[in-house]
Amino acid sequence: MPPASRPAPGEPAEPSPLQGAEVFRKTAPNGPATYLGWEAAGLSWLAAAQADGGAPVVDVIDVSPKTLTLRRLHTAPPTPTAAAEFGERLARTHAAGGDAWGAPPAGWVGDGYFGPADNVLPLPLGSHDSWRAHLAIDRLAPITRVCRDAGTLSAAACALLDRVSALVLEGAFDTDDRPARIHGDLWSGNVMWTRGGATLIDPAAHGGHRECDLAMLALFGAPHLDRIVTAYEGVSPLADGWRERQALHQLYPLAVHAHLFGGGYAASVAAAARRYA
Repeated sequence: MPPASRPAPGEPAEPSPLQGAEVFRKTAPNGPATYLGWEAAGLSWLAAAQADGGAPVVDVIDVSPKTLTLRRLHTAPPTPTAAAEFGERLARTHAAGGDAWGAPPAGWVGDGYFGPADNVLPLPLGSHDSWRAHLAIDRLAPITRVCRDAGTLSAAACALLDRVSALVLEGAFDTDDRPARIHGDLWSGNVMWTRGGATLIDPAAHGGHRECDLAMLALFGAPHLDRIVTAYEGVSPLADGWRERQALHQLYPLAVHAHLFGGGYAASVAAAARRYA
């Protein structure tokens, strides 16, 4: 997202609603030059859904290639009530939709990024007519290639991912969903709990499957997850079999973790892929 517009010389500046706010300045000295702009674009796109009751999003005050300035958030303990409200509002954010499967946030051109700035991976974006093409072509095939080339997943695990990709393309896991406006990296650490409720930070936003965000919340254990999901379905019921597809949506982030961090993630990738292959 471009920096906030400034008045012309001699023109009086209008007071900003963020003027005087406590701020948090984020830098990415080892990341790509457009890394912070990508994050700001996603935050702005998600924030646009708040007008229709979408989930709160941290305010972007300014962005440059070197610094992203955000309104500082003050944390509070998550509560069941706040979790239920978050579930309802996340459903409305998703309902705001995306232009196509894999489409970037409004105003963004090209691919995005996924992962920490100092060790980030490109996030392929595009415009697909189906979720099956988006998942197989933009997510599973690229991360399988990266892991195969780097040796971070075994040949057997990569073969399992190839088989899952083929089944995805055949339509084995299709639903009737339309492209949703998703956060794209909604693990529990990217939900900040404040006195005003849950607030979204650090997105990899794009037009994707709404089940993806819920699967990410489950991957590392969001607090009061059952309350979140129940409230979500009260606004927007999920398609039959969504729990059985949860590990399918987790394959990409698990494979990224296997590539970046090693440990037991490689075994988790193989186990999840084996469920579908």
